[in-house]
Amino acid sequence: MAFFSFKNLVKAFSFCFVLGAFVYWGLDVLQKKRNIMSFEDYNPPSTLVVPETLLTKAKFPFVDIHNHQWNMPIADLNVLVEEMDSLNMAFMVNLSGFRGVYLQECLDNVKATAPRRFGLFVNIDWETIDDPDFAKNNIALLQQAKADGAMGLKVYKGLGLTDKDAQGQRIAIDDPRLSPIWETCGALGFPVLIHSAEPAAFWMPKDTNNERWLELKQKPSRYRDPAKYPSFASILAEQHRVFAQHPSTTFINAHLGWMGNDLDALGKHLDTYPNVVTEMGAVLAELGRQPRRARQFLIDYQDRVLFGKDAYNMSEYYTYFRVLETEDEYFDYYRKRHAYWKMYGLALPDSVLRKVYYKNALRILPQIDNTLFPEE
Repeated sequence: MAFFSFKNLVKAFSFCFVLGAFVYWGLDVLQKKRNIMSFEDYNPPSTLVVPETLLTKAKFPFVDIHNHQWNMPIADLNVLVEEMDSLNMAFMVNLSGFRGVYLQECLDNVKATAPRRFGLFVNIDWETIDDPDFAKNNIALLQQAKADGAMGLKVYKGLGLTDKDAQGQRIAIDDPRLSPIWETCGALGFPVLIHSAEPAAFWMPKDTNNERWLELKQKPSRYRDPAKYPSFASILAEQHRVFAQHPSTTFINAHLGWMGNDLDALGKHLDTYPNVVTEMGAVLAELGRQPRRARQFLIDYQDRVLFGKDAYNMSEYYTYFRVLETEDEYFDYYRKRHAYWKMYGLALPDSVLRKVYYKNALRILPQIDNTLFPEE
């Protein structure tokens, strides 16, 4: 019994700790000796000498159609407006308007502080779909939201991916019980900004052939095990059926519809669904790595693409301006797990820039005060 004494337990623990520390130290020495480092650590500054155009302000005032301000009911919006002014952001759409009291408090703060500078999109709780009055209640919600000053409906990626009904079954995006929602948005002139699925690589094996390996390593919850989740293709198919079934409703397909890596497919998508536009929130890196193709795409579809950023961070807008406006070559994206590759400027013509920055948004959201934008 003495062998299991507390003293012996402490000795054993101490031995394991010292051994572990020695092994860890030895591996560190070995790695340095053999010049071994992780892909995350390897991020050398480029020795390429090329012109740099470091922009901190957009050439034209712009509308950010895809933003999230989670604290809008209580935020000091004057501070945010000052930052927007420094970026030349004339108008921000906060997609996280939620509903009920939260939405009303957001709207009250906007009206009291900067009514010309912000718009709110309302959000629906899809998991109440089994409620007998689901359609009736949410139609009333949308109608009231518009009367109160909201501008549209935002659909999060949970619909079609993780949202479930009362029986624990996944709610499909094209579930017939949702049709009254899409039709009501069309009747109200409420655009629907819809995020469906995620990058296709999130469904692929987490190995050396996965372009999103680093993101899946750093954010393991983003992996979509095909045994547990519907496929990438099936989710997009559901979304596209909704677009086809509701041609009188304007849909803003978020994140380039996850087709930024295949602009031919995105072009065909926009050709097929004239009621659909798209935006570039969080997927600028797809455009910045294919400058010739992306430039031509944005020229060809200049009426169908809006400016969006997604997560708010002032300095990250600078990369958007640089990609869209300059001819710069081989510069960094702001987040390695999204793009370990380099960016190239598209040098878009002013006429196209104006459409992407604000004209397309003004067409889709006519409530925005157009005096915020200078005449050509």
